[in-house]
Amino acid sequence: MKKNIIIAGVPRAGKSTAAHMLAKATGYPHISMDAVIAGFEAVFPNLGVHTDQGLSSMGTFVKISGLIAPFMNAMMESDEYDKFHQGMILDVYQLLPKDYAALMNPDMCDVYYLGTADVTAQQRLDLLLAYDTPQEYTYEMPLAEKRENCADMVEQSRMIRRECRRLGFPYYETSFQREETLNRLVGDILRTL
Repeated sequence: MKKNIIIAGVPRAGKSTAAHMLAKATGYPHISMDAVIAGFEAVFPNLGVHTDQGLSSMGTFVKISGLIAPFMNAMMESDEYDKFHQGMILDVYQLLPKDYAALMNPDMCDVYYLGTADVTAQQRLDLLLAYDTPQEYTYEMPLAEKRENCADMVEQSRMIRRECRRLGFPYYETSFQREETLNRLVGDILRTL
């Protein structure tokens, strides 16, 4: 079986865009783990996989990562996708590099991280505002909430980048030259298949 591909990182860093590009190029099915998490949140709140836990953004990020990593691993270890002799592409926000390393089987998947660590919170907000469209979940948010989310994205990106460097996982900075960076990421992944 070919390896599964995980595109992980902070919101609005290009995960879904890269996953769609890869799905088109490979024919692999694309699964949005953020949609799966939303389903858990709505239907199975007792699992603890939900974003409104009264924790900080970082606390919620860390908690969900520790819960979703073993679930993703179990999905990949099932023989459901093996029947078709292809992998799958999963994009996910809440997956820390340390949880990937500790809780997932690297023989089943490769992981690539995207982030926006090279900007300040204000620069991240400026980028968000420049590209916010009615199709984005952030579009209707009040400005203060957008500002707070951008600060969280930068903090989480910096943590992800540190962990990627420590653990040797690929990290792609998408604050600037996003389209070129995503094309490079997709090319790098396609060369490994």
